[in-house]
Amino acid sequence: MAKPKTVFICSKCAAEFSQWFGKCSNCDTYDSLVEQNATPFGVDIPSRGGVGNWHAAQTGAKPNSKPAKPRSSLTFDQISDRQIARWESGYGELDRVLGGGVVPGSMVLIGGDPGIGKSTLLLQVSNQLAQKYRILYVTGEESGQQVKLRASRLGMSKPIKVVTEELEGKETDPSETEKLPENTDKPIDPLSIGANLYVLPETDLEEILREIDSLKPNLAVIDSIQTVFFPALTSAPGSVAQVRECTAALMKVAKHEDITMLIVGHVTKEGTIAGPRVLEHLVDTVLYFEGDRFASHRLLRTVKNRFGATHEIGIFEMVSEGLREVDNPSELFLGNRDDPAPGTAIVVACEGTRPIVVELQALVSPTSYPSPRRAGTGIDYNRLVQILAVLEKRVGIPMSKLDSYVASAGGLNVEEPAVDLGIAIAIVASFRDRIVDPGTVLIGEVGLGGQVRSVSQMELRLKEAAKLGFKRAIVPKGQKFPDLNIEILQVSKVIDAIIAAIPHQSLEDIDLETDEEENEE
Repeated sequence: MAKPKTVFICSKCAAEFSQWFGKCSNCDTYDSLVEQNATPFGVDIPSRGGVGNWHAAQTGAKPNSKPAKPRSSLTFDQISDRQIARWESGYGELDRVLGGGVVPGSMVLIGGDPGIGKSTLLLQVSNQLAQKYRILYVTGEESGQQVKLRASRLGMSKPIKVVTEELEGKETDPSETEKLPENTDKPIDPLSIGANLYVLPETDLEEILREIDSLKPNLAVIDSIQTVFFPALTSAPGSVAQVRECTAALMKVAKHEDITMLIVGHVTKEGTIAGPRVLEHLVDTVLYFEGDRFASHRLLRTVKNRFGATHEIGIFEMVSEGLREVDNPSELFLGNRDDPAPGTAIVVACEGTRPIVVELQALVSPTSYPSPRRAGTGIDYNRLVQILAVLEKRVGIPMSKLDSYVASAGGLNVEEPAVDLGIAIAIVASFRDRIVDPGTVLIGEVGLGGQVRSVSQMELRLKEAAKLGFKRAIVPKGQKFPDLNIEILQVSKVIDAIIAAIPHQSLEDIDLETDEEENEE
């Protein structure tokens, strides 16, 4: 028998090569080509001559010269206008990033660092949805007992139905299965496990598909896709071929059977989802679970969404009972406004359609080195360097002789241009040892000429600031705003914003007043 043909596939971009190379010419990644069998031996595929010529060669028929007629394709008028009702997951933050709820028949990929809380979130969501729908939780990294132990730790009292080998042998008759309602107003109790939550500890794709066909769940969780393998492929689980074929098979089931799939994906050391890039192209929604291991809050960020807006975020807090939603995320990223310090400024950042009020902190000190040091935490480093150059050239502050450190409170990444003005004001306030009015928010992009440019979603940002009790907002000039119960001061230059934001009272005057009070006592 002839030896099967092998190809070399890049584990990063899934590009195919006929021989091994040290560097992928498609994505410029070194040592990423993996050898694997091409197509299964003995299987013919359409050649470059076209599908019609290939079909004629296979059947021995002559090419058809009659006018083409559609067999299965439909026009838009022929497609039914069925209204798709989204499911409420029980977590408003998750519904936000999904675009309003879980779409039936969709495929969602969730990635994140190890231990960030991906499995915890999906188990809690499965528990809540199981009180309305039939849920299958497939785990390839834990046993059924371990999942049950984790559920008990999260405060779920009732036992989980673990699918064992004995239960797998008994196929469920779909006619005998209770038809669950698509929507119900039944309140969700987060401390009880739903009666329709089934756990399957399995990594074989064929067994998983067999269980899905037997159970007919409304939603299936795969934790994780890198542990699932297709026995017909010779490559190891987690390889490019395995991840691609397993995801494609699950996608086909999800679309044909109208079953929602929530898939967990491992990430690489660079923070991207492990496996071929085609994995993110196959699914409908890609979510990243982010967070600092030294902080309790977690961010669920949308990268791709076919059913809603991208770049939305949901904010959770990790507590002893699992993940808890944060109702007012601005409280996490605001410092103590009753005790302001020099070098702090308040900005309003937008993540998708969600405005978040964040405190920025800056520290400026004389440098001891020929080249000053710049460091930024939670902000874009390139924008920080640009703002420092503008302050030196347009304002006259000798930043080339000063070390500069800027950080966002709570570790939130605020990299949009709308926070430029807040960064500039915080740096100037630290340089002059002055306190920015704690009731003022700063919104605007700083240009290279020292001008303050307008930003998007200004009204949404101002409403959030007014809701939190801020009295004044310094914004770019040239926009009209409705009455939002907040004083709006429009500026066109950075120097104008500095004059408006920093009161004419130095730290020395404050210290002098304090000394006089102490002498009087």
